[in-house]
Amino acid sequence: MTVNHTPVTCTRKGQRVDETLKFSTPTDCSQQTITWLERIADNLPGVIFRFLYKPDGSRFVLYVSGGSQKLCELAPEVIKADWQALFHMLYPEDINSFTESISVAYATVKPWCWQGRIITPSGQLKWLDCNSHLELQANGDVLWDGLILDITDRKQAQLQLQATERRYQAILDAIPDLMFRISRDGEYLDLKGDGANVSLSRDAIIGRNLQEVLPSDVAAIGQEMIHTTLNTGNLQTCEYQLSTPPGWRDYEARLVVSGHDEVLAIVRDITERKQAESTLQNLAQKFAKAFNCSPDPITISTLQEGRYVEVNDSFIKLSGYERQEAIGRTALELNIWVDERDRLKLIQQLQTQGAVRNLVLPFRGKSGEIITSTLSAEVMDLDGVPHIIAINHDITAQQLAAHRDRILAETLVRIRSSLNLEEILQTTVTEIRQFLQTDRVFIGIDDPKLGAKIVAESVNPQYPAVLGWKSGDDSYMQELRTVFRANRMRAVADVSKIEISPQLRHIYQQFHTKATLALPIFVGDKLFGAVVANQCSTTRNWQPIEINLLQQISEQLAIAIQQVKLYQELADLNANLEQQVEERTAQLQQKMQELAEMQRVKDVILHTVAHDLRTSVIGNLMVLKNLLGMAGEVGGRGAGGAGGAGGAGGEKDNAQLPMPNSPCPIPVSSSIIERMIQGNERQLRMLDSLLEIHTCEAQGMTLQAEMVQFSHLFDRIIRDLQPLLCQNQANINNLLPANLPLVMVDIPKLQKVLLNLFTHSLQHNPQDFNLLLKPK
Repeated sequence: MTVNHTPVTCTRKGQRVDETLKFSTPTDCSQQTITWLERIADNLPGVIFRFLYKPDGSRFVLYVSGGSQKLCELAPEVIKADWQALFHMLYPEDINSFTESISVAYATVKPWCWQGRIITPSGQLKWLDCNSHLELQANGDVLWDGLILDITDRKQAQLQLQATERRYQAILDAIPDLMFRISRDGEYLDLKGDGANVSLSRDAIIGRNLQEVLPSDVAAIGQEMIHTTLNTGNLQTCEYQLSTPPGWRDYEARLVVSGHDEVLAIVRDITERKQAESTLQNLAQKFAKAFNCSPDPITISTLQEGRYVEVNDSFIKLSGYERQEAIGRTALELNIWVDERDRLKLIQQLQTQGAVRNLVLPFRGKSGEIITSTLSAEVMDLDGVPHIIAINHDITAQQLAAHRDRILAETLVRIRSSLNLEEILQTTVTEIRQFLQTDRVFIGIDDPKLGAKIVAESVNPQYPAVLGWKSGDDSYMQELRTVFRANRMRAVADVSKIEISPQLRHIYQQFHTKATLALPIFVGDKLFGAVVANQCSTTRNWQPIEINLLQQISEQLAIAIQQVKLYQELADLNANLEQQVEERTAQLQQKMQELAEMQRVKDVILHTVAHDLRTSVIGNLMVLKNLLGMAGEVGGRGAGGAGGAGGAGGEKDNAQLPMPNSPCPIPVSSSIIERMIQGNERQLRMLDSLLEIHTCEAQGMTLQAEMVQFSHLFDRIIRDLQPLLCQNQANINNLLPANLPLVMVDIPKLQKVLLNLFTHSLQHNPQDFNLLLKPK
């Protein structure tokens, strides 16, 4: 590191002190600079200090320069250890003003100024002028940086001057004009002050010299003016200031030759005029500062022609015209108006309304760039000529941002509404090129297997297209991958001024690229490709808003690409799933067909078997009932013969029944026949139930529901069961209450269910049992 040797000069008590700062390292530079600044501070005529005032009322002296030893007779270390050591030196009459000034400055955080007296440890009375800048810290502390000067000599001179001023100020305050006859030597010869407020008597002035009446500096000026007037014989005018109790006053003295070696001096108080001039000058300075420092372009031009008479720096910066190029020429001559009718519109509004506010107009810069701004203008009079003062606020960036946001939103809608990756990429490059107004925008992808490939492009027909271009050079691709992973952006205003590989430079030359802006497209952490804008006609400084657009587009492209990939994966999965569903559906249909065929076969078998069984059972019943009837007849006859013989010679169960085609009758008990009949009837009912169940499964069951009293329904069923109950010597006791709620039932079907239940119970239980029905 090279550090210049800087000579520094300071003055102490009229002596010149030369110091040369010699640094070899940054550390030496910093340390020697601090030491040098401390030496400078120690040699200044006063005390530099830094004071910290905390919100809790605690106070600390952070720094005191070495001048405190001379000024206060206290070493810096003493003051830093106890700042009240300086407070105890205050002159008693000045303590209140000191503390009050400290409180006001701390409360308002405004600069602190105070003049007062101290008594040093040696007993010297000194006047101090204290000034400090206050800075409010973030934690509430207030930092005081200030300077204390010894103004004892000046105060004493002021006191003496005030005494002198009091003698002469009465003369000057009494009348607006005073007339004096003054000799060449500066002696007052005569005074005419009728009506003037002159504090000194005529005798106190006449016969005395200027040096005795006026301050020495004013007296010297007056003496010189007297000599000039007498030597030239011409009127001499001078202005000067005198300190008065209300403040400084300005005076004008006119001197003419009034006799031999004497002049007549006419003195007038021009303080009000000077103040008015100062006010006007201040206003002019404020206007000039506001005019020149405004961030918005401000111009002053004639109303009639539009000729510029003044422009500010912001106008120069925005328009590109130098001040000398614009002053004296009209906006039409500079070709600033995009549409000349806009000026006519502006003039009409100014003439009718007197002012224009926020009128949006386009302007043309020196480079031909169109600038959009809001114009506010008023008519002002300069030397009797109407002028226009106009302020332009550049809203080009805001409009560009709005245009960018609109294009971005439209592009994103198109990206999100399409699942065609090729369509997404082509739409994107078209919209970006339209926004950037550039010569070429393209999107390239980075395929690890196939290398780089351009897949979408929008290009000015004047320049070669890069669509379909491929690169098999892995070193070139590795260079781009490294750039994108390191910077996440590549913005080059002039490709001829950057260091790049020969391969990349050849590509730039091949496709006429002079400026380029590239943003990578990352899908996750993987580099998918890049969106690139090329300027082929000239170099170009890429603006932040343009970079921001490409950055947002690249991020949304990454999302769209992921979306397309997910959709493709989903489509593949859906295709596989549809194929599996079709296969399973075919299998299920085949099984259902097989099941339907089995069901059909079962129905046929069931109906066939049931029909055959019913036929056989019905036939058996008919035979058995005939046999039972015949047994009754035989039994009747036997009973009659036995009765005639005087006894029960035959039982019904022992009757012998003749069998058809039998040579001899077979003895069969009628109870056996009855049981056989019951068995066949039970088989017939079972067949009917089986057919009914099958019918319900195949066709469903239709219920004819109606409201019924449950206890009455049971009474009816029990009556129907009485023969069976008597036969099995069983009994059913119905204890169901009669006030049960009505129920909706299909009475025949419910009766059939209950009959089956009771019959089953009777058949599978011993005789002589009781069945009890009661609510739970």
